[in-house]
Amino acid sequence: MKITSFIITLVSATALAALGQEGALQDVKQGAKKTGQTVKDGLETAGKKTKETAEAVGEKTKETAKTVGRKTKETAQAVGQKTKESAKTVHRKSKTALNKAKAETSGQKSTNQAPNTPSPTDR
Repeated sequence: MKITSFIITLVSATALAALGQEGALQDVKQGAKKTGQTVKDGLETAGKKTKETAEAVGEKTKETAKTVGRKTKETAQAVGQKTKESAKTVHRKSKTALNKAKAETSGQKSTNQAPNTPSPTDR
């Protein structure tokens, strides 16, 4: 009977040890699952934040490009207008100077001309 009780005690101790290890193994599995889920959630959150940031940067870049384009167009139009005005002014001043020069030239010709008819003393 002593041997039987010893064997029963040994089997019981082994079974308890196995159950204890199984419980510890389950705890490790649960901890690993929780850790994995936390990492997964963190990565999803980081992915969402990165996507949102990229979209915001894209919008800002698009707005900046539109602003630069508009400002460039306005500057080009202003330069074109100034050039047109300058050309008109130059043309007007050139025309005025030409007319003035013509008037001076015609005035000099009329005063320096010799008469075409012979004078009575030339005979």
